[in-house]
Amino acid sequence: MSSSTISQTSCISAVHTRLHLRNPSHLQILRSKVLMMNNINGHAIKASTLESKSALNRTLKSHNAILGKPNSSTTEYVNREEISEPTENVISEQQRSAKIHDFCFGLPYGGIVLSGGLIGFIFSRNTASLMTGGLFGGALLALSVLSLKIWKQGQSSTPFILGQLGIAAALLWKNIQTYSLTKKILPTGFHIVLSTAMLCFYTYVIVSGGNPPPKKLKSSAASES
Repeated sequence: MSSSTISQTSCISAVHTRLHLRNPSHLQILRSKVLMMNNINGHAIKASTLESKSALNRTLKSHNAILGKPNSSTTEYVNREEISEPTENVISEQQRSAKIHDFCFGLPYGGIVLSGGLIGFIFSRNTASLMTGGLFGGALLALSVLSLKIWKQGQSSTPFILGQLGIAAALLWKNIQTYSLTKKILPTGFHIVLSTAMLCFYTYVIVSGGNPPPKKLKSSAASES
């Protein structure tokens, strides 16, 4: 009697379960539960992936900071996805400068003008020649010496180069006027040619960016880069 009762109870429970499964409302509830579980698992996976990527990005940044490479781009691939760290590309251009210093020719040029004024005064007793040579030649020598001192300190000599350029232009204009009156090749024609050449030279130095820096500054800049 007990065994038959147990078998009847099991049959009734099986039929009840099948009826519950065949009911569409129960099926929809089960499907919604499965979808909710899948969504929860998917969000958890995505969150863990984003956390791992951000942790890796922070590790790469700290690694670049330790190596002292703030301007190098770091690119890694995690799970076939590219993680790139944008960086700024700073290109340091070398400072433009002339191939030769202004005082290399400025000192001889000032000496020639000064000595020319003295020689003209000795032979012709012309005070105007002495004043012209002494004034312009002395100014050229002074500006060249100051340019040399400033250059040794690593500073710009552009104001002194511009001063020498102005004096060369003034000498050229004065000698052209003198030549138009006297028609003498020596010394007036010689000074015209010399002043023209120096005017072109000073213009070249200014346009090229000034005097080249001292070797000490070049070596220090190269070591820093």
